[in-house]
Amino acid sequence: MIIGVPKESFPGERRVAMVPSVVPSLTKAGFEVAVEAGAGISAGYLDEDYTGKGARILGSRAEVFKTADVVVQVLCYGSNDRTGKDDVPLYRQGQFLVGFLRPLGAVDTLKDIASKGVSSFSMELMPRITRAQSMDALSAMATIGGYKAVVLAADTLPRLCPMLTTAAGTVTPARMLVIGAGVAGLQAIATARRLGAVVSAYDVRPAVKEQVQSLGGRFVELPIEVKDAQDARGYATAQDETFYRRQRELLGRVVAESDVVITTAVVPGKKAPILVTEDMVKGMAPGSVIVDLAAERGGNCELTEAGKIVVKHNVSIVGQINLASAVPYHASQMYARNISTFLVHLFKGGKPELNLEDEITRETLITRGGEIVHGRVREFFSLPKAS
Repeated sequence: MIIGVPKESFPGERRVAMVPSVVPSLTKAGFEVAVEAGAGISAGYLDEDYTGKGARILGSRAEVFKTADVVVQVLCYGSNDRTGKDDVPLYRQGQFLVGFLRPLGAVDTLKDIASKGVSSFSMELMPRITRAQSMDALSAMATIGGYKAVVLAADTLPRLCPMLTTAAGTVTPARMLVIGAGVAGLQAIATARRLGAVVSAYDVRPAVKEQVQSLGGRFVELPIEVKDAQDARGYATAQDETFYRRQRELLGRVVAESDVVITTAVVPGKKAPILVTEDMVKGMAPGSVIVDLAAERGGNCELTEAGKIVVKHNVSIVGQINLASAVPYHASQMYARNISTFLVHLFKGGKPELNLEDEITRETLITRGGEIVHGRVREFFSLPKAS
């Protein structure tokens, strides 16, 4: 089987789906790798790096799609709502597509992919089980997002993060609050602590308290009842508006005491819940910073503007999206390891035979044989059961 790696076409996207270091392991597993010329340059990987590891370089995007049995991308059509549709005419019957697809985004996108006879796999739906940890690209990118959020906050904040004792007096440390202690939140806590900030964190899941404390953070406990805080996959579940209203009331004081607030709450397929209201922003000290990692999904802060840094009530609100792309070298490296491990799992010995009894294969397969086959996705879009 030939794995094709086209250059990412989403505006500003600097990552690449495959890096040279994983090519030998794929070759050993029975694959060939073909890369579009210049696909890795923005991430720091040259064409000669790929050829040096045994990959072929192809001159155009169309040639990659024509040649490849499996097309791997970071942002496939679906997650790429700008230029992704341009790839649809390049798909062919029986081809495999693997990458971020945003399967709970728009059903018409999935129908377009299915109509071309493509079998597509969504990296977002990788089950959170022990066997799939090395394939969990969503967690890998969230790790980078959590790190980058703190770096952005420190760069925007008009004060130092660590406590310093100098001849000019003592500088007190910055106070950072992380709302949501998932993968991104935990990495944000760890990064903020390394910078010397005093860190607090809040999450609806009491079970993460120990993880927060192990990283040197203080866990914020609110006197509020949480129903079914997480689902079977370990993700925080959406709560009703009554809960969020009470949560905002109780979090207001903690937010007002913070120099930096980093929010990470995202519910798949839904608008992000509002956790920081305009009144809460007004209560923060001038020069404070909010970094909203849910900006692309509407934002956890009421004043967030996706893709922008805005100043409201003397508080900087960072709504930048696609933060992993801002660290393209290591983001590509991590993603390539995730996706190459997944490919070896899917296609044993480099042969196009899928084992649908396997949970990893079954839970990531979105389209096949001209239709959307994923049960949860069909249910989300109110489609009848697959034939």
